[in-house]
Amino acid sequence: MTPRHPLTPGRAGTASAVLALVLASAAAGSPVSAAGGEGGDVPQGTVVYRTTAQFTTAGRVRDLLLHPDSKKLYAGSDDLPETTETDESGLRVLEPADGKVRSTVSQAPGPTGALGRRAVRQLVAPLPGDGAVFVYPLRGIGTAKDGDAAAAGAWVPGGPVTDAAPGPTPSTVLVAQGSVLSEVDIATATVRRSLTLEGGERFAYDRTRGTVWFTDLGNRRLHRVDVTTFQVTSSVELPPVGDGFAGFTEVDPETGAVWVGLDTLVVVHDASGKRLGTVKGGGGADMPCAAGFDAGTHEAFVVWQDTGDTSQPGSDGDGSLTVHHTRDLTQAAEPAVLPGNHAQSGSAAVAVQPGGATVFVSDPAAGRITRLERATSPRIVRGPEDRTVTAGAEVTLTAQAQGTPPPTVAWQVSTDEGRTWQAVPGATSATYTFRAAAADNGRRYRAEFGNGAGVSRTGPATLTVTAADTTSGGGGTTPTPGGTASPTRGTAGETGGSGGSADTAGASAGGSAGGASGATVGGTGTIPTGGALASTGTAVASVAGGALVLTTAGWVLVRRGRTRRTG
Repeated sequence: MTPRHPLTPGRAGTASAVLALVLASAAAGSPVSAAGGEGGDVPQGTVVYRTTAQFTTAGRVRDLLLHPDSKKLYAGSDDLPETTETDESGLRVLEPADGKVRSTVSQAPGPTGALGRRAVRQLVAPLPGDGAVFVYPLRGIGTAKDGDAAAAGAWVPGGPVTDAAPGPTPSTVLVAQGSVLSEVDIATATVRRSLTLEGGERFAYDRTRGTVWFTDLGNRRLHRVDVTTFQVTSSVELPPVGDGFAGFTEVDPETGAVWVGLDTLVVVHDASGKRLGTVKGGGGADMPCAAGFDAGTHEAFVVWQDTGDTSQPGSDGDGSLTVHHTRDLTQAAEPAVLPGNHAQSGSAAVAVQPGGATVFVSDPAAGRITRLERATSPRIVRGPEDRTVTAGAEVTLTAQAQGTPPPTVAWQVSTDEGRTWQAVPGATSATYTFRAAAADNGRRYRAEFGNGAGVSRTGPATLTVTAADTTSGGGGTTPTPGGTASPTRGTAGETGGSGGSADTAGASAGGSAGGASGATVGGTGTIPTGGALASTGTAVASVAGGALVLTTAGWVLVRRGRTRRTG
């Protein structure tokens, strides 16, 4: 149910995206780092409400209601002052997605029953299936649904209706006529019972607990009325704030807490009347004019309007939407600016889609409805780790982030140890794959995620690129294709031919060798990688301080101690 302002009152699904990113190479495994990174313009996971559409199809909107069954957006409208020649009054039925008008019910019975063009000041309750119960000036209680040619209605006896709410039964409504609270039959406007309070003109009904909270601003009191007995059971003091502007009185259906908009703050009491605290608007000088609640997210949505008087301190002409956790009153989202939304032409209204994903706010002065959608700045779930690869190896970068709407990704590289970053051309998909070059050594890479709520970046990963491995298992060098290796004969302890090179672990084939035979292995080719001779393909190994024995079955290594010569 929308919040109710004297003749202006005023309900939010989530989408989330995950982009996966792993830093891996062809030469090694693919570890990834834990969650980390940083927020860019806002902290990671920041919730904001951003304007996605504005409708100017409903005249001067006084109240809003999202029908729970038909999902249609109902707007109670009046004529804009500058367009009195245009018929803008009545009950407007809109498409929530684009504001397209489905139908307008502008005719309703007057005090004598005659039909006439009527403005709709307050939407009281949805009808089963479709339609709404509403209040029209000065004392009319009407009902209509999408497509009706005219509304049904009756006039309540007594003074002008200043506030209304759904009644204890489906066939009744509760109305305030100044300080008089009554239960009234919807079809006939017959008063079933009434109660006169000390003062006030606005209230909220807690159906779950059978309680009415009636605001008596003149005496700074909030009266608790038991609906069963229709008697006041307790009263609580309201703080003396400002000039006594009363924006709204609303009850959180989930907790039973009553929220009262007073001057530039909202005072909150629990279901028993105990003061829980206060809520302030973003600008400090704006006035709270409407509130809606969402049980799924446990959040309250408050619309604040500028006074519209630029001579007053803090007046900038703009209003705002704030979102609060109902359990502790803390901020649940960044305040959303409502440009030009001021109270000079009436108070705003709010309607919150179940789940809190979409909010509609009216602006009577501008004759528009603003559609706002919840967005969450990207939150980094996983980022890349530092890696070491060889030149020529293929590298794949990946990371993971969540956000609403799904964030886009762009890869960035730094060549100066992270002091500056440049976009990687074309790297705008979930993974970025490239072949590492020697010039990439020391470069840092990160992924930047962005959506309408903000920008977040993964922590940087440093890429270390080493030279390609050209050594053999035994330390030999890669042979020239077609090279040969041939044994030469020499004396014990002498150096043989120009054989292959040796690493630090062993002598080269054809190098110094001892033993009885004094044989050494040499040749014109180098030792092939893996220890194979280029001329024969036969296996060979480096030997230090030993002898090589050649057999017809292949090269067989026999390790011996060096024989010491005498004489």
